[in-house]
Amino acid sequence: MKFNYPKSIRAYYNGQRLYDVNNEKLPSVTTILNATKSKEAIESLNRWRTKLGAAAADKITKEATSRGQAMHDFLEKFLLGKLNLDLLGNNTLERQMADQIIENGLRNKINEIWGVEATLYYPERYAGAADLIGNYEGKNSIIDFKNSSQLRKDEWNTDYYLQLSAYQMAHNKVYGTDINQGVILVCTKDLMFQRFVIDSERLKHYQEIFMRKVDEYYKMQLNN
Repeated sequence: MKFNYPKSIRAYYNGQRLYDVNNEKLPSVTTILNATKSKEAIESLNRWRTKLGAAAADKITKEATSRGQAMHDFLEKFLLGKLNLDLLGNNTLERQMADQIIENGLRNKINEIWGVEATLYYPERYAGAADLIGNYEGKNSIIDFKNSSQLRKDEWNTDYYLQLSAYQMAHNKVYGTDINQGVILVCTKDLMFQRFVIDSERLKHYQEIFMRKVDEYYKMQLNN
């Protein structure tokens, strides 16, 4: 790999997911995003849970998480050259979802792989793990894989874009790189593929929003 990414330990402290990296305990990007959700986002989630019922909502969330983890495992093996794509007998939904992303979003599009499931951190602020870092269609990029229950609209992806901008800032800060593109590769459970690409201007917009959320998160910790 082009860069030497740090080893980290993920742990939970006081119910929050933190990364122990370079002798710092840093909140994860998702911890920050969850802690600073808008009132509207929280109310929307609560309405959804109320409509379905807590048990049904928990079941859907758990299934989506499990599906996403299995899909990610296949994609990680593919990127590391450890996945036999001709392997017979593995026709799980997660494998088929991974195949959609490989064939439509990855094959012949990755020029350089810098890191896979690489731990990134912004000193004294936050940390996280990026699915894929490298040169994608000629641009240095942060790439994330997502599974979805339905086709997505761009405006639903705000948290995804904030996540990409956080990883981009961390990588550029620590390694002096010029990552200027974010890519989200999505497959639905109905095997529909989508790709969302955001350029440097949109990333800058989300960087500003995310750093405000980081400040908000640390203020909340001081008040606890």
